[in-house]
Amino acid sequence: MNARLDILSIGMVTAVGLDAPSSCAAMRARLDGFRETGFVGPRGEWLVGAPVPMPRNWIGEQRLAHMAAAAICETFDAVPEARGKTALMLCLPEGDRQGRPLHDDATLSEAISRIAKIDLNLHSRIIAHGRPSGHVALDQARRLLARETIPYVLIAGVDSYLTSAALSHYLSAERLLTSTNSDGFIPGEAAAAVLCARSLSGKFQLSGLGLTREPAFIHNGADLPLRGDGMTEAYRMALDETGIEMNQLGYRIADLIGETYWFKQTALANLRLLRGRHDPQDLWSPSESLGNIGAAVVPLMLGMGWMAARKGYAAASPILIEASNDAGACGAAVFVAREA
Repeated sequence: MNARLDILSIGMVTAVGLDAPSSCAAMRARLDGFRETGFVGPRGEWLVGAPVPMPRNWIGEQRLAHMAAAAICETFDAVPEARGKTALMLCLPEGDRQGRPLHDDATLSEAISRIAKIDLNLHSRIIAHGRPSGHVALDQARRLLARETIPYVLIAGVDSYLTSAALSHYLSAERLLTSTNSDGFIPGEAAAAVLCARSLSGKFQLSGLGLTREPAFIHNGADLPLRGDGMTEAYRMALDETGIEMNQLGYRIADLIGETYWFKQTALANLRLLRGRHDPQDLWSPSESLGNIGAAVVPLMLGMGWMAARKGYAAASPILIEASNDAGACGAAVFVAREA
């Protein structure tokens, strides 16, 4: 289908900045928000994480609500006429994830709408698929905009791995990066939002989207070998819809949270599709600065690409943005940035 979706504005709350310009500048400069947390790891050492330096010591769902509301308000500051005319697509962690930082999705959504002073209409959705939630939200947003039932869609994501239950679970599963485990991730938290509209100027336009599932997901019970089938197919779907080949991409942004599995998955998809002569293609990842930020990662990666295109420091266009979760859900989206 024709994507017909533009990103108009962005907002971020991260461990390296409380708004989008500062967060993107810090990530571009390879700064990070890693520091010792109040949680104890192996050998009595403090676990390293990437917490957001919030102005108040909010905890739990209240903390997530204020983070998400701040990112949402930043998007509306740039496009104030969108207030009251927007459907909210709220991206959240998987419902069955161990140590999930919230108990009731609807309560969180209502708290965000109250703090950000936005209305939840009949087109608003909660999408709880973890990291690739943003790709599902993009698909729903473009379908909604294509029907012209509402002029704007706001895709927002918020998540945190910095809870005692989550850290205890991933520490016992040997999935956290510690002094005794080099093949792990750094737990983080963040919120990000992007405001979308029906494509007119095409300055940062969604051109292709792929949603698939990987049978050999990480730690799958059948011990299937990773071939990268899921992500390869997601790439292929997005590229085919855009009408380009892999060698025509400018660069990629991926949610490489730190474990070897995710690097292998991305490498396999690249190797299986990249053919012919091509310019060097950079691979960016916000995890280098923020750790694993879960469901916030796709809106944040969209913001990274949008800011790079706006400031002119991106290598080239088109841009491919990918994400996947522990259950094998894979998403890939191709965006094309054009001159103003």
